[in-house]
Amino acid sequence: MVLSGDISGAGGRLLVLLHGLGTTREVWAPMIAAAGPPAGTRVLNLDLRGHGRSGDGGRSGDGGSGAALPYSYGAHAADVAEAILALEDAPEELVVIGHSMGGAVALALASGWFGVQPARVLGLGIKVAWTAEEEAGVLARAGQPGKSFASREEALARYLKVSGLAGLVDADSPLVAHGVREADGGWWLATDPRTGLVGAPPIAGFVAAARCPLHLACGEHDTMVNLAQLQAHDPQAEVLAGLGHNAMVEDPATVWAWVGRYRAA
Repeated sequence: MVLSGDISGAGGRLLVLLHGLGTTREVWAPMIAAAGPPAGTRVLNLDLRGHGRSGDGGRSGDGGSGAALPYSYGAHAADVAEAILALEDAPEELVVIGHSMGGAVALALASGWFGVQPARVLGLGIKVAWTAEEEAGVLARAGQPGKSFASREEALARYLKVSGLAGLVDADSPLVAHGVREADGGWWLATDPRTGLVGAPPIAGFVAAARCPLHLACGEHDTMVNLAQLQAHDPQAEVLAGLGHNAMVEDPATVWAWVGRYRAA
């Protein structure tokens, strides 16, 4: 599947940014704006399948007859690898940074099974510990049809809530503009509800299969994951003081500093 994305900067190092479930690539905009592409680095920022401008598998409106698009960590990783391989200039060094679900996709890419081999992978705010009830809830919601809203404002309010951006940015922020779309006489979230079918990621398996260094971190106040849970998979995992789940929106400089500690291969 061809993903929608933006690329900026120049150089032999390629930094790929992967957003979390239900959001869009705009969540990385504060980081990119804060520092711009690091020297000698191209930044590839992607909407994962079923999110933002990468489409919803042919399903318009509340479901209709669009062909089902498979959602799995492997499918997402294969899409990202395809986008990397499609670049005119192959990267000399590949670094992948993923947030939340996108972090799990990044860990899948660390295996090298998808035709690209990162030099290292960084995962921010990945939910690594799930109860059976939590996973069942995600899968149940993924089976429900999308909801139409009468106005863009109502849809944006819902998007702010489900993306975790409520209280961090306003509804008129460019960070949320592509989180909704107009179709079939109403306004919808731009995320295909079925994206939740990925379920809980097999983190231990991803870590065992990794062929490059992995680095994990979470915000101090992240309600989805804590440091002890991350350290079960990365003993050197870090906590970012004072931050929550969307740390890259809250404090780009702190997240850049964490990334910068692992710039050497």
